[in-house]
Amino acid sequence: MTLPIAVLVSGSGSNLQSIIDRIEEGVLDAEIKLVISNKPGAYGIERAQNHDIPHRVLLHTDYRSREAFDEAMMEAIRESGVDETGVVVMAGFMRIVTPGFLKAFEHRVINIHPALLPSFAGVHGQSDAADYGVKISGCTVHFVDEEMDHGPVIIQAAVPCQAGEDGDVLGSRILKLEHRVFPQALQWLAEERLVIEGRHVRLKVSGQPCATQPMADVQPNTCALVWPPLEKGF
Repeated sequence: MTLPIAVLVSGSGSNLQSIIDRIEEGVLDAEIKLVISNKPGAYGIERAQNHDIPHRVLLHTDYRSREAFDEAMMEAIRESGVDETGVVVMAGFMRIVTPGFLKAFEHRVINIHPALLPSFAGVHGQSDAADYGVKISGCTVHFVDEEMDHGPVIIQAAVPCQAGEDGDVLGSRILKLEHRVFPQALQWLAEERLVIEGRHVRLKVSGQPCATQPMADVQPNTCALVWPPLEKGF
């Protein structure tokens, strides 16, 4: 199955690029029907243009309420061809969507957060983890619910933290893993292998071989733990 997706961005769109790359490599069975940004200068829009992907800028400041803005996004997403089989991907989208939006795309909105949830939720996950002095941090792909950075977890990746490093240094290491686990989560959705059971997400077994672990390319002389394990191609 080719998974139709709409991608929401507010900034550089590096996770959008990782999804585009995996699609073009033929390892992610998805089609980006639309990229939406709430900021006109977001580089994610330029990435969409570079790959001839339909895109729109919807300024949230042009709407009288959060609900009105989300209604406009819903209309654009449906018009793009993302129907009940598709998924909405929040890739650095710096807004909390409304309950109405989540109801329209129930269990079909996913987000990536640069920390190991439930620790360090919010917009400064990397710097909060670095400032706290944790020894392990990472990233989380999860389904979105009505609470910020709260929904059922699909996949997490963990990396070592070095004493004294700041959020930018830690964040750059985490970002390399974000670019791997986000497309992997989408592929599992394309294969209809994810089952939500309360707060738990169960991954149906397949015959796909796992990627080699540990992943030393995250940073020299370190490794990363990813669970569930990445499969071949990711």
